[in-house]
Amino acid sequence: MTNSAHADKTATPDIVYEGKYMRMVVRGSWEYCERTHANGLAAIIIAVTPADEVLFVEQFRVPLQANTIEMPAGLVGDIDADESIELSAIRELEEETGWTAAQAEVLMIGPTSSGSSSEKIAFVRATGLRKVGEGGGDASEDITVHAIPRREAAAWLTRKLSEGYELDAKLWAGLWMIEHQLDGTPRG
Repeated sequence: MTNSAHADKTATPDIVYEGKYMRMVVRGSWEYCERTHANGLAAIIIAVTPADEVLFVEQFRVPLQANTIEMPAGLVGDIDADESIELSAIRELEEETGWTAAQAEVLMIGPTSSGSSSEKIAFVRATGLRKVGEGGGDASEDITVHAIPRREAAAWLTRKLSEGYELDAKLWAGLWMIEHQLDGTPRG
């Protein structure tokens, strides 16, 4: 370990900005963002309808200034700090897509961008889906829901990329998790 790396590990963090959901921190030679709620956790929901369609959401993302395609996702604990990952995932799934789930299973939790943010994301598999509404997000969101046949999902995403959409890189991990257990064995 270099002296600089050691100094970065032991430096006192300096909060240079704090908002409702994030804060900007300088620690040694590092600048990064921290989530300020529920231990910095978000959930991405892997959801396949009874008709074997993968649920995707499309929305304009201000930081990118572009429309993005993502799997349904949301912050854990942004409404109720004590809400479990599973309940947050089911709530976000319904809010964004109009589908609810009978079960939610946390598959794994890991960092989203470990060099620039403390945020971690839980991949959650939702099962027992049932349509209960239109979706579209809360009052601050304008979400379009896409239900794409599972066998066509990768080709559809590739087409959206060629049309100029931004694709969340986690989509590909989510598609893999539809077909596999974390150890690589097929689901079935």
